[in-house]
Amino acid sequence: MAAIDTGTQDLLADLDAGVLTLTLNRPEARNAMSGAMTAALADQLAKAELDAEVKVVVLTGAGKGFCAGGDVKGMDESNQGGGGNSIDGAIHRQRVNQRATAGRLFKMPKPTLAALPGPAAGAGLSLALACDMRIMATSAILTTAFARVGFSGDYGGTYFLTQLVGSAKARELYYLSERVSAEEALRLGLANWVAAPEDLAARTREIALRLAGGPTVAYRYMKENLNRAMSGEVDDCLDLEATHHVHCGQTTDHKEAARAFVEKREPVFIGR
Repeated sequence: MAAIDTGTQDLLADLDAGVLTLTLNRPEARNAMSGAMTAALADQLAKAELDAEVKVVVLTGAGKGFCAGGDVKGMDESNQGGGGNSIDGAIHRQRVNQRATAGRLFKMPKPTLAALPGPAAGAGLSLALACDMRIMATSAILTTAFARVGFSGDYGGTYFLTQLVGSAKARELYYLSERVSAEEALRLGLANWVAAPEDLAARTREIALRLAGGPTVAYRYMKENLNRAMSGEVDDCLDLEATHHVHCGQTTDHKEAARAFVEKREPVFIGR
């Protein structure tokens, strides 16, 4: 395992066997997002997208929480002290931060997995929903939380939640800010797996290693197909699938998998 210097203790990173684990690390504040954390997360995701050694990204939280979202205490202090930034500058900075974090988790051509040891709220929930899949400890809960602090929501949560559970349920969860248990999240399709707290790390690693050992070229195009299908016109999706499917048929990984099928063994993928 190779530890990576992120430039801040608010985000820990390590790379092992193709699995990049990014740990939101402010357990004393339920891993609420600081400026340093957000900047480091954006930087690490940008590097991971282009690093051939990174096959899958796991996003998790330190201690007993995943991420409480924005630092409300810090917001209050900022409000009391006034702000020197224009509204236009603040909006632009927010857009850049969102695209570089939640946007990149969703769009980067590699599998992304959120592992939730505890609550994911507000923007923390949005980051979890931006990932391709989620695994939750039985003790974890999800909540939009925005209505409780007078916010409309950020980091793509309205888009991701609507896609996963439909418009009516997403509106309910946003308007009322109710807590969703791990079991309910699994039923709704917000979680892919639920594990006992003591088993979460091992189960997460099992899934991540399986993804890291998979056909990376196929995953790249599979993810683009699936993302386009969320809002694309059917003929566009059909055409894109055709292009990507034929391309994957020329890869070494596909040829190895076909040979392994004939030889009745598991394929060994090399990402080409």
